[in-house]
Amino acid sequence: MKKSRNFTHILGITALAMTSQSALATCDEIIAYYTPAVLTVVGEADNGGYGLPMWLAAVDETGKLCGIINSGGSGAAIGNKSWLGSRVIAIQKASTANAFSLDAFSISTANLYGLTQPGGSLYGLQASNPVDASIAYLGAPETYGTGSDPLVGKRVGGINVFGGGLALYNALGIKIGAIGVSGDTSCTDHAVAWKMRHLMGLDNVPGGFISDYTPALSFRVRGDEMIIGTGNVANTYKQVSCAHNKINNPTEGAATGVIIEKL
Repeated sequence: MKKSRNFTHILGITALAMTSQSALATCDEIIAYYTPAVLTVVGEADNGGYGLPMWLAAVDETGKLCGIINSGGSGAAIGNKSWLGSRVIAIQKASTANAFSLDAFSISTANLYGLTQPGGSLYGLQASNPVDASIAYLGAPETYGTGSDPLVGKRVGGINVFGGGLALYNALGIKIGAIGVSGDTSCTDHAVAWKMRHLMGLDNVPGGFISDYTPALSFRVRGDEMIIGTGNVANTYKQVSCAHNKINNPTEGAATGVIIEKL
């Protein structure tokens, strides 16, 4: 498997999907998100957060890990530059978004936050499909985030219920897999994933929880945006704010998929 693909290759997924209404992408096609053009979104000012290097994972429609990289590079010392725990979290997020999204309904990991709080209708979901710990920590650290990462090609599993995981949809609105981003605040993770998906040309979302939401800003609602709740978010499809240390949440709007609830 090649470590990278030309950015235009991923746009070819659209043409491939046109051959069949049920056409699904292969890992080789999804892995095109490795392109440096996609990784430019990490660290952009409107992402908010700390501006840290991030882990970016992709799975196919069966939950198999297609690839994982770190925007800060690779090697045994990568855990000194970015949160090492976020490697598995990024895979969890991709696995979750894929496992609970359908061709007709997309659910981001951010949408699950409020629903899985105590008293929520999905409370306990986060413990339902645990990571396969027998494989999640295999291999030498210097291979993490490379084409030789030992988790590539495996189904690591796991459930994560905060921002950063988004399902991927081709031009026909067919789910072909998902991406997961981790390494900063969960709000920033969501914003980066949102931008990545758009650059990949795989944001043809058919709808989701937020299809009936009327934002104050004028942008097309896709359905799996992150709504940052301003009060108690339990048993809603909203997430709490990630504001911290005077660093703002991601800029609200179409570019980041973030909606700040208005009282």
